[in-house]
Amino acid sequence: QVQLVESGGGLVQAGGSLRLSCVASGSIFRVNVMGWYRQAPGKQRESVAVIINDDTTTYADSVKGRFTASRDIAKNTVYLQMNSLKPEDTAVYYCNTAPALRYWGQGTQVTVSS
Repeated sequence: QVQLVESGGGLVQAGGSLRLSCVASGSIFRVNVMGWYRQAPGKQRESVAVIINDDTTTYADSVKGRFTASRDIAKNTVYLQMNSLKPEDTAVYYCNTAPALRYWGQGTQVTVSS
């Protein structure tokens, strides 16, 4: 059974930080590259980070230098550390495989106030 459960979102002022977590089904986690995505109001969902392996992660240009994605294989969990947050980072954040499955979790809302 596919499970993707995101958490850690919230309301933060610009310049602040948040750390998101996502627990994925073991079957998904073990055999797939994992990624973080976000969808802002009125916009399409976009890729934020792709964790290819423990040494290689790619990032969208808009978050490079501010966001850091990581994974804990033993816990079937991926993380997204977000620093220097900007109002334009406001979105619902999701984890999924990369490329993404058709199934999506509920996501976690991140709101950055100016």
